[in-house]
Amino acid sequence: MRLSVEHHTIYRFSAPQGRLVQMMRMTPENSHDQTVASWRIDVDCDVRLRDGRDGFGNAITMLYAEGPLDGIEITVTGEVLTSHSDGVLHGVPETLPPLLFLRATPATEADVAIARFAGDLSAGVTPLSALHAINRALHARFAVDRGRPLVGLSAGEAFGRRSATPRDMAQMFVVAARSLGVPARYVSGYCAAVFDGTHRPTPHGWAEAYVDGIGWIGFDPCAGVCPEEGYVRVAVALDAMGAAPVAGSRLGDGGEALDVDVVVTREE
Repeated sequence: MRLSVEHHTIYRFSAPQGRLVQMMRMTPENSHDQTVASWRIDVDCDVRLRDGRDGFGNAITMLYAEGPLDGIEITVTGEVLTSHSDGVLHGVPETLPPLLFLRATPATEADVAIARFAGDLSAGVTPLSALHAINRALHARFAVDRGRPLVGLSAGEAFGRRSATPRDMAQMFVVAARSLGVPARYVSGYCAAVFDGTHRPTPHGWAEAYVDGIGWIGFDPCAGVCPEEGYVRVAVALDAMGAAPVAGSRLGDGGEALDVDVVVTREE
């Protein structure tokens, strides 16, 4: 499948900024199941860009801009060819041991309710069957919130709500899997399978869990299935914050307003 991605990120500042530094996790990489046909990052002002990697091995682009800056717009466009994989990762370099991804963060702290939920679904079945059951159950439990995720909302807090964003459902899955002793991590990227051709205020988020004898397997509780040809995998981390498409700092007073628009379409 050929997927076309357009991702616009616009910052507007209430007062001119003297300097801006951003880490962008916006560039997918080639694997056995995805091939980047074209990809570019454009910025609407003079900046210095430097490619590198973060601590999880994700491809990053550092952005440095000198002020005064009233705002900045980052535009990502590209095409990626994907293939069927049953959700299993193939040909993805791993720089860290799977057991690292048992580590909790403030957003993915152990939660009694989620652990009970996962325990009920895992009784008497294999770890792989339990993970699939958790994925389907989270999908059935929550209405999908298509808005922007609430900053600082943990997986445990989100579990008590009636609707959840894809980010929140992915973090719930991560907490549930870790409660069973299964390493799990958050994945950021793009998805046509769930919101084909529609505008979204964020990139997509799902999860991966490590199963002995198989390796890393993707699970998307927002759709209740494993990621397939409709997904473009970009970055992984312990939680959504660690895999955020843009993170950084600015030098200057005042506030900022953020506007994000993402469209992913299937090309014939």
